[in-house]
Amino acid sequence: MRERKVIGWDIGGAHVKAALLRGGAVLDAAQWPCPLWQGLDHLERVLAQAQARWPALGEHAHAVTMTGEMVDLFAHREDGVQRIAGLLAGHLPTPRFFAGDGGWFGAAQAGTQWEQIASANWLATARHAARAMPQAEGLLVDIGSTTTDLIAFRRGHVLTASRSDAQRLQHGELVYQGVVRTPLCALAQRIDWRGARLNVMNEFFATTADVYRLTGELDAAHDQHPSADNAPKDAAHTRARLARMIGLDERDGSAAQWLAFAQAWRSEQLAELRGQIERVVADHDLAAGATVVAAGCGAFLVPELVPEGWRFAAYASEVARLAPDALAGVAGWVQVGAPAVAVAALYGQEQA
Repeated sequence: MRERKVIGWDIGGAHVKAALLRGGAVLDAAQWPCPLWQGLDHLERVLAQAQARWPALGEHAHAVTMTGEMVDLFAHREDGVQRIAGLLAGHLPTPRFFAGDGGWFGAAQAGTQWEQIASANWLATARHAARAMPQAEGLLVDIGSTTTDLIAFRRGHVLTASRSDAQRLQHGELVYQGVVRTPLCALAQRIDWRGARLNVMNEFFATTADVYRLTGELDAAHDQHPSADNAPKDAAHTRARLARMIGLDERDGSAAQWLAFAQAWRSEQLAELRGQIERVVADHDLAAGATVVAAGCGAFLVPELVPEGWRFAAYASEVARLAPDALAGVAGWVQVGAPAVAVAALYGQEQA
C-alpha cells in the first residue's frame, strides 16, 4: 500500500510556506508571497498555485499552522483563525490544525481552540528541533523575513512556558525584526554615516532587504515582496532607498560609502538580536557549548549572533530529513520554511 504523503502549511501574514513529506522525509518545499492583509483572495491564489505544483493535493493529509490571523484584515485573532481555517477546509481535504500542547483540531473546532492555534508555528519548529536532538540543549534561532524566534530546548523538550506572542515578546523570545520586510527605522534612531552620527528618518523609505541585498547576503529568491517605493531592486535603486533614511540621495555618496552605510544598519540589527539572545540564554541557563539550530531566510546571520564555542546546526540538514528523491534545491526552501516542514513532520509522528 502506498504511503500517504503529508503537506505542512504555515499560513503567514506575508507568505505561505508549504512542504510535502513522505514518511517524515521532505520531497519538496515552497514559499509564495501572500499579502493577506489585502484580502483572503491572496490565500486562494496561493492554494491554486500549490494545486498546480502538487496535482495530487487532494490525496494528501494536510497539517496547518498559522500566524496570518494577526493581520488587520480580521476583527481580532479569533476571527482570523476561524476564517483562515474555514477557507482552507473549503480547498483541502480535512486539514488538521496544530494547537501546540492541545494537539490537533479540525476546522470545525478551530473557533473554540483559536488561542492555541494562533501563532503556534514557532512551537512546531522548536518541538521538531528538540525531538531531533534528544540529548542536546540549545537554542532555535529562526530569522525570517519579518520576525525572529529565539526558543530554548533541552533533552527533547521546549523550555519556554510562553505560548502567546505577547508572552514571547515579554521574554525576548519573539523579536519583531527580520531580513526582508522590517522598516529600517525600526532598527535604530541614530546611525553612522561617514564618521558622523545622524538621526534616522522615521519613514517607510527602506527595509532590511535593501541592507542585505546590498551586502550580497540575501538570496534573491527570498526577496519576494515589492520594495518600499515599489521601484526596482537593482543596486542603484537600493542605494537610493538607503540614502533617504538620512535625507540624502544616492548621488551623495559612492558605492563603497553606501555599502558601509548598509553595514552600519547590519551592525545595529546584530546588536539587538545578540542582546535578545543573551537574555534567553540566561533565562534558561543554557550551557557553554550548546547547540544553535539556525532556520529562516536570515540564517546567514546566526554564526555571528551566538556565544563563541557553540555548535552550529542548520535546520535543513540536522533536523529535517530530505528524501533521497527530493527535488533539487529543496534544502534552501526547507531552511526558509521550517515551520511548514516541522508541522508536517510532527503530524506524521503523532499520527503514527
